[in-house]
Amino acid sequence: MTDSVPESTRQTLDRLYENPETRLTSLFELAPDDEQVDGQLTMFKALANQHRIRILEALRDGELCACELQVVLDAPQSTVASHLRELKDAGLVKTRRQGKWTYYRIGDTAVLQLLDIADALTGDTV
Repeated sequence: MTDSVPESTRQTLDRLYENPETRLTSLFELAPDDEQVDGQLTMFKALANQHRIRILEALRDGELCACELQVVLDAPQSTVASHLRELKDAGLVKTRRQGKWTYYRIGDTAVLQLLDIADALTGDTV
């Protein structure tokens, strides 16, 4: 692994550290696990759409059926269904069947905290 480090980086580490190989090894240990990054990427991709954020905000107050979410988004059933599928696949919403209706709810309140953090970072208030 240390063979993949460019020579210029090695020279910089040689100048900065008494034991550059030890530092290089500790830097490689800082690299996040690929599976962890993939999971985070999936979650952020699911959040990177205004319709999906609107769905999550609508679900903040409790579960809604897909037909109610169509009204919230003012969008056709197919559009709402595809966004709900994306949110469900990312684990951000959970479903409950009752007869022929499917109800959606927040899968983990951590996603609402994340939306609140986004509001705080942009200066928006809820």
